[in-house]
Amino acid sequence: MPKAFIFPGQGSQYVGMGSDLYHAFENARERYDCAADILGYNLSEISFRGPEDELRKTQFTQPAIFVHSIIIDECLKISGINPTAVAGHSLGEFSALVSAEILSFEDALQIVKVRSYAMAHAGTINPGTMAAVIGASDKQLKIICDQIGIVVPANLNAPGQIVISGEIEAIDIALATAKNLGIRRVVPLNVSGAFHSPLMTSARESLKEVINSVNFKDAKVPVYQNFVAKAVTDLKAIRHNILNQLENPVLWSDTIIKMMENGMTEFIEVGPGKVLNGLNRGINKKIITHNFDKMEHLDAYAML
Repeated sequence: MPKAFIFPGQGSQYVGMGSDLYHAFENARERYDCAADILGYNLSEISFRGPEDELRKTQFTQPAIFVHSIIIDECLKISGINPTAVAGHSLGEFSALVSAEILSFEDALQIVKVRSYAMAHAGTINPGTMAAVIGASDKQLKIICDQIGIVVPANLNAPGQIVISGEIEAIDIALATAKNLGIRRVVPLNVSGAFHSPLMTSARESLKEVINSVNFKDAKVPVYQNFVAKAVTDLKAIRHNILNQLENPVLWSDTIIKMMENGMTEFIEVGPGKVLNGLNRGINKKIITHNFDKMEHLDAYAML
């Protein structure tokens, strides 16, 4: 049965993530040791013990999720579970590129390091925020985003499940507009910036520089990218897409639909939490999605 590995992005982190893997697997300890050398701080300490406010900071969140996801990816493959295709939600796309062997762990972590700091800095110099809008039609979403100031769709996660991003005051007005339209639910998100919006433009040059400095290899399996919602194999296009992902929406719903159209029948969420499992249910209730976050999940999956 074709299996797609899908990798979560920022927001799926939790204090304690990866601790059981670290104590059980040598490859996990090696990855955290390597990460400490590249990042210049003890990522395992922040991942395992927090505090939560520290782990939530973009510059720590992104490497923590990335390293955790890659360790799980390796554990699955050691167990004989391999993907037919891969995709990742925002940050998760870098995990997908490693899984497909387009990037090495070390090179991808260098990109994630630069990306996380650049995005955190962009959030400081161009303050912004994000919010989830649940139950809006396309027409209503257009009205919600039509504000004075910057408000754009950032994550098109599932039908009627959209995240908007933009300037703080403009987002506040957009949420008030949504409530006036009778939208079922609007949820301000606790984030440090307006990700996937023009407010991230200041991060572009440093991200472009590090992307162009590392070696990309031919993909072992198809990678479905956020920016275009389809499988991409051309290395120039892959570089272009992960750079443009920074300021443009994550086309997650379209990505999953395209993977299903291309024969993917089973999805494995590789990384912390169950965010993507929930999104997949919103996209199509027939989608089978398994989660592998901890050791116990691998054992349970092997028994299916």
